[in-house]
Amino acid sequence: MRNRERPPLESISEKLKKKRKSSLSLPPITKSEGILLDKIKQKTREYNLNNVTRTRAYLDFYLRYPDIHWAFLGHMVSRNGGWNMTDLKGEFLARLMTKKDRQLFFQFLERGNWLIFQDVYPQFLLYEESLKSRKPLFHLFAYLNISTFMETIWNQFWRTNDTYILTMALVINEQSYLEKRVVQNPQYQKDVLNKFEFLLQDWLSFNHILFPYGRKNLAGQTLHQFESLHERILLGKRLYKILFKNKEIHQKAVEWAKSYQHTGSRKDYWPHIFNSVNEGTPGFPYQLHLKSCQLRPGAKRIFSPMLEMAWKNVSQNEAEKGDWFTDWRVVDYLVEDEEIINGEIKDEYCKTLERLELAALAKKAITF
Repeated sequence: MRNRERPPLESISEKLKKKRKSSLSLPPITKSEGILLDKIKQKTREYNLNNVTRTRAYLDFYLRYPDIHWAFLGHMVSRNGGWNMTDLKGEFLARLMTKKDRQLFFQFLERGNWLIFQDVYPQFLLYEESLKSRKPLFHLFAYLNISTFMETIWNQFWRTNDTYILTMALVINEQSYLEKRVVQNPQYQKDVLNKFEFLLQDWLSFNHILFPYGRKNLAGQTLHQFESLHERILLGKRLYKILFKNKEIHQKAVEWAKSYQHTGSRKDYWPHIFNSVNEGTPGFPYQLHLKSCQLRPGAKRIFSPMLEMAWKNVSQNEAEKGDWFTDWRVVDYLVEDEEIINGEIKDEYCKTLERLELAALAKKAITF
């Protein structure tokens, strides 16, 4: 009874402390559980083909299980990942970056996108199977290289259905999972993060996370310190507030996501400004498209290709093994704060587009 009466975060903390004190070993599984794990791995591989298939899988799962808020948050953030990927072949960056640099940056984006999906989607599928079986199956996480942190959280969610704690735990988990595998990866540090730091912070829209809703509306946030795990987790908390605490934005964002299939082209949310077909005339000098975030009279729309036209599917190496979880005090991130986030981002995003236009007009290639 004492355990049931404890506040959720206190209960989670106690369980995580015990896990760090004991040596963890794989629990025995039954033959049927082994078959289930194989099915989950196969289904995850099937949907982890590219950014478009991942993004669709997140939304489909959320529509089936709306209590799993991260599935919709992940869907909307994954759309941004796809737009970032196609930007590399779009109107501006094809002029401002070398082919080799664009390829390196795509590989970096794709690896992170792929890694998150292959970690989080099996969690969703095991939750779905738990509902069907009417009993929690989260002890199987260990066989899928999923953090023991998330096993504790999902078991807590099974008892309490606390959607906020689960969502924030998934934010912590996915960003921590990426930390050593991508952000601290020496090769990505050398080829991408150090090289593109100026671009990420000051020029491109890669640090803007946009949530379209309603008619031409945008909400979102801007990340200024991608290399900081702490800042990425706090960004996730702010993005969740924008998407779920404002009922109007949430309802309209879900309706928008259901109405506009993700293609990777920014035409998905602003077809009045972007087009997946290149309307430009080869050989003609670059002409400015925008003024105050509207097309100039007679101007062509900005080229933003669909993902399938921009990049081929990539075969990824197996995810690196190991559990990121070492310190139970990460539960501090699960505390809900009272900060109010309005999500206004349209003006900032428009200024970014205008900076890119001016650079493209000057044909002033950004060199490193």
